[in-house]
Amino acid sequence: MRVTLIVLGILLAVVGVAAYSAMFTVHQTQQALVLQFGNPKWVANTPGLHFKVPFIQNVDYYERRILDLDPPPQEAPLADQKRVNVDTFARYRIVDPLEFRKKAGTDRNFRDVFGGQLNAAVRAEVGRVLLGDMLSEKRAEVMDRISQTLKDKAPEFGVEVIDVRIGRTDLPEATSAAVYNRMRSDREAYAAEIRAEGEKQKLRIEAEADRQRTVILAEAQRESDILRGQGDAERTRILNEAYGRDVEFFAFYQTLNAYERGLGDDTTLVLSPDSEFFRYFKSSVGR
Repeated sequence: MRVTLIVLGILLAVVGVAAYSAMFTVHQTQQALVLQFGNPKWVANTPGLHFKVPFIQNVDYYERRILDLDPPPQEAPLADQKRVNVDTFARYRIVDPLEFRKKAGTDRNFRDVFGGQLNAAVRAEVGRVLLGDMLSEKRAEVMDRISQTLKDKAPEFGVEVIDVRIGRTDLPEATSAAVYNRMRSDREAYAAEIRAEGEKQKLRIEAEADRQRTVILAEAQRESDILRGQGDAERTRILNEAYGRDVEFFAFYQTLNAYERGLGDDTTLVLSPDSEFFRYFKSSVGR
């Protein structure tokens, strides 16, 4: 009886261990690949409790969530043979654990292989553009081509590429110095061109201003001469008319003008009181 109980206990223990070994749980963030002697048998995609052959089959778990692939930065040549340091990263998801295991084996091996293909695609696309294109709207076109290249290759590894991005693009130190010097030379040449254009415009404006000044002064002088001539003519007409009306008054008026012009504050005249010049000092009729 005692032996029977011992045997029964052993059998229950073995059954319990076998039952425990036959069950496995898949978390909602995971997917499982069931292996038998190292050979893939089937894939458990649904979360929950699953069963396998105990002791013969084992389970490998793979992430269902989006994973990151961030290979080391690389130096890539541009279309003009200049070189840039490119840091690229990708986001992917394992959609077929069986193909993933067949093609990549392990996650580390996948990162090495697929990371190399990512860098190769980046070098191929960056080698077709110039540095300025990487800093303009063409950058998005480059990224679309790289993404499409990786998306086409992803099914071979049982993965889906979600996104590919260039995180940073830097110039090597030597290239950076050369680009800086060239940009400085270009800016200096452009500044010299702007200054030369400004000087040219300055001279043109000054020449135009001098021409207009000359024209304005000439027009003013001409108008002044015309007005002066008209005034002198009118003056002469008025004087002639006055002379014709009263000769004595005209002579008196002209003599007074002569007094005004000749007898200033600092004028000294040595003349006889009976001089013709003073004939109107004693009499308004000049006698």
